Amino acid sequence: MELLNETTQYVISGTATGAIYALIGLSFAIIFNSTGIINFAQGEFVMLGGVLTIVGINTLQLPTLAAVVFAVIGTTAVGLLFERLAIRPLKNATPLSLVIITIGASILIRGVVMLTFGKDTKVLPAFSGNTPIEVVGATLLPQHIWIFAVTLLVIVGSRLFFNHTITGKAMRACSFNRRAANLVGISVDRMVLLSFVISSGLGALAGVIIAPLTMTAYDVGVMLGLKGFCAAIMGGMGSGLGTVLGGLILGILESLGAGLISSGYKDAISFLILLLILFVRPQGLFKKGETERV
Repeated sequence: MELLNETTQYVISGTATGAIYALIGLSFAIIFNSTGIINFAQGEFVMLGGVLTIVGINTLQLPTLAAVVFAVIGTTAVGLLFERLAIRPLKNATPLSLVIITIGASILIRGVVMLTFGKDTKVLPAFSGNTPIEVVGATLLPQHIWIFAVTLLVIVGSRLFFNHTITGKAMRACSFNRRAANLVGISVDRMVLLSFVISSGLGALAGVIIAPLTMTAYDVGVMLGLKGFCAAIMGGMGSGLGTVLGGLILGILESLGAGLISSGYKDAISFLILLLILFVRPQGLFKKGETERV
């Protein structure tokens, strides 16, 4: 019974962590499907979300909700500037060159945050306290509920946006065939810019809701970004249900491995899963032929 309760606890914690990976994976997929770029600066958007929220609360003395809005808007502005200054001027660059640029942007953002806000780990208070909730022999923190709720809202909102709005359909058209989309009057450049805006906003939101559990610092985005990338690969780089399932599976397996084997293998498990998928099923676990991309 004790082992069962422990396993249930690991699954609950892993599901919450996996939901974060799913959000970050969706951010990767949105940019990739619009531009063909794997944005390795995505993890820094996650880090900025947490850091700017804490700055808003502690330095600007904003209420929590206003600080969250401030963080999302600030991070989105960074994503917009990144696309306008670093990506758009290099229209004919090779994919490898663009990937290197995103890595360089990641290092730059991380360095600026370190110099501006310091190296200290920062704590964001939980949104609804820390009193645990008993669930089938395990404990669920109120912050876990926030994570599940925000992730669900993002998934539903994303689905509605990409399937039922003109702008969302235009972004999908660009993902399938950019030249054809341009010929029918869709501004591809605008859609690419919008993809960076949406992905940076989603990254910031992920950083905000996970910071009360993990705390945050200038260098936390690297590992979170890589694990979000793993989730996107598991889902086949589609921005739908596959990426969400990939993130949840990754989070649960990571939590079970850390709890039942050793926490020292936590990060190694994620990258071992990534390597296995790349070797065995490089198109992703949930991709059959051509998947619907947005």
